[in-house]
Amino acid sequence: MASQFTIHTSLLFDPKKKAFVSNISITVNPITGLITAVDTRPSSALPNPLPPSDIDLTSKIVLPGLVDAHTHIFLQSYDEKPSLEQKRDASAAERIIRATNHLRTALLAGYTTYRDLGSESMGEADANVRDAVARGLTPGPRLFVATRVLASTGAYEPRTENGTGSCGGSGGCSLPAGSDTVDGVVEARKAVRRRIAAGADIIKFYADYRRRVMRFPPKQLHPYEGSVLCPPETPNPDVMVFAQEEMDMIVREARLARCPVAAHCGTIEAGLAAVAAGVTTIEHSYFADDELFRGMAAKGIVFVPTLAVCERLHGPRFPQILAQTKRAYDLGVRFAAGGDTGTFPHGENAREVELMIDAGMPVEDALESCTVGGWEACGGDWSGFRFGWFEPGVRADIIALDADPREDKQALRKVSFVMKDAKVWKKYGLAVGMV
Repeated sequence: MASQFTIHTSLLFDPKKKAFVSNISITVNPITGLITAVDTRPSSALPNPLPPSDIDLTSKIVLPGLVDAHTHIFLQSYDEKPSLEQKRDASAAERIIRATNHLRTALLAGYTTYRDLGSESMGEADANVRDAVARGLTPGPRLFVATRVLASTGAYEPRTENGTGSCGGSGGCSLPAGSDTVDGVVEARKAVRRRIAAGADIIKFYADYRRRVMRFPPKQLHPYEGSVLCPPETPNPDVMVFAQEEMDMIVREARLARCPVAAHCGTIEAGLAAVAAGVTTIEHSYFADDELFRGMAAKGIVFVPTLAVCERLHGPRFPQILAQTKRAYDLGVRFAAGGDTGTFPHGENAREVELMIDAGMPVEDALESCTVGGWEACGGDWSGFRFGWFEPGVRADIIALDADPREDKQALRKVSFVMKDAKVWKKYGLAVGMV
């Protein structure tokens, strides 16, 4: 193995400049996995002869490795099986094997970093998978994980009407626990400390969620499914699950550990409370307004709108969700791209970026959101890594496309080359080193 080698490009997207630049050559070190030099060639001509270890990507469009800022490695698409059934029926072994397949698929799709926001009833197994990837036991994106999400009693749980008696009357949570249950300021502090000790890179909490289970026949599902004769207008609404002082403590304690905080927010009320607490990112925000977005912009809070899952689950309101995404952009909110991947198939991650462009975001800003924006969502320098752009000392994550995203909205689905940490995983459109 050469001590270092160079990747030559003719057209490269620089997310720091939000611009496409020409004739860049990037030298990487396969031992450290870092970029060691970024040079501009005086012309499009390559060195002659080209060193045998160098890589010629001059016929491609080159980008940093992509970051998906909202994923769930232990979820398979809801089109295949609803979330509740996955948690109820699948063994831990099956879910881990599925996760390894999801990670390979994601890496080959050009995603070199995954921010995984909750282990979905798999405890701390996401941290274990993260470490297995880091040790080279299985290919996949670099993982930043939340382990168990934080939620109050009876909030985010895979519940059924049959669980109350075996769960101490707490609302039916006889299935594998989905969260680290927190009630009160003192418990909030202790829960964050538990998550850090368990290996979390990110603290995720539910600011609001659907808290009802048994409301109306004929079905008793969570979330509630309509079709009854006389339902209320909103049978199972998102409501606050934490008070402001609890959210404040979660963020304050996480900061002591230099750990970023992600807040699940569906409602404006929850979003405003999360902004007041000073979270790192707000996820979803299906309902939002100018007050919320201005607060996020003022504090530099990153918005992860998860448009790809909204497209599937919030069809009637989806045009409004796209419009408010553009409004957030116009008001100066920072973005990271993450579609809640896992609720839809891993490998289709690029749908989120396509929808950002559909919402009216310029292509360059959308690409920045799934590179540098993703790094910021992972905590920036708190993550312990630098990735998502081209500079000496940054991780050597490089991908190449067969199409120009300025001309082809689906260009991010046409990945023919993938390098992560200076190791090539895909070349000429084919997997490398995967069996």
